[in-house]
Amino acid sequence: MAEYRHLYGPVPSRRLGRSLGVDMVPMKTCCLDCIYCQLGPTTVHTDERREYVRVDEVLDELARWLEAGGSADYLTFAGCGEPTLNSELGDAMARARELTDIPVCLLTNGALLWREGVRSAAMQADLMMPSLDAGTEETLQRINRPVEGITLERYIEGLRATVEGFRGEVWLEVMLVAGVNDSDAELEAIDRAIERIHPAQVQINTVVRPAPAGDARRVDNATLVRARVILGPNATVISSAWERGAPDSAEHDAAEVLALVGRRPVTLQDVAHGLGMHPNEASKYLAHLVGEGDLRTEQRDGQLFYVRA
Repeated sequence: MAEYRHLYGPVPSRRLGRSLGVDMVPMKTCCLDCIYCQLGPTTVHTDERREYVRVDEVLDELARWLEAGGSADYLTFAGCGEPTLNSELGDAMARARELTDIPVCLLTNGALLWREGVRSAAMQADLMMPSLDAGTEETLQRINRPVEGITLERYIEGLRATVEGFRGEVWLEVMLVAGVNDSDAELEAIDRAIERIHPAQVQINTVVRPAPAGDARRVDNATLVRARVILGPNATVISSAWERGAPDSAEHDAAEVLALVGRRPVTLQDVAHGLGMHPNEASKYLAHLVGEGDLRTEQRDGQLFYVRA
């Protein structure tokens, strides 16, 4: 790919298959300065939208790549900064879709989607993958360090409006950092935001490689399981987030059920819905935990509830 300035890959992606990256802004030009970023501190910390990279250059490269027999599962507009800062992003994605049937993915931090112009441009994608790492203003400032003017309410509202108006799917990524946004209180706040946003999927990730600056640390497997319980039935853990690989019981296990019941008394249907499993499977886990003495049952208003023993 040495002959291309704005394209990279295709690279194998855990979520997108073979993904051709399309870089729309210079290195580390971003409206956030996340403490976990593998590329290091943001050097151009801005929310100014302009044509940082000329769209004609990008499309010329894409046309040459396609003519040379290039193939991929997705064209992913992302790169080493925040692609929505490019004021011509919408035009670039629309023109890319005219050149090829390869679907277009927008990988964005989502922080500027509260702006109508940004949201309109983003709608040109076929798939959108924004992120949300905080459910409180304090945590947003601590983990993402946005430019002035980006508030949590604007962030969430932008994501909500995007999901409401988008013709494709939105997969929301939540990056967990140990000691920052991994407590029950923080996760429950994120869950309340997710309930407002209604993404098709919630993808839980954690710090895999140390950030060049700062001490952002990964969370352990138990925290990933607990996060999946709290963030609901549409939440999954990205495969690479597991420490030393996904545990054999990663899909569902008794620990998940125990974590859910540990938060509040639940019915069989609560467990089935909360963990996205069949009621028969939920019943099996609950019976096992009662037999082990970890749970007990109570009758309340004619319903059977499970509570921690």
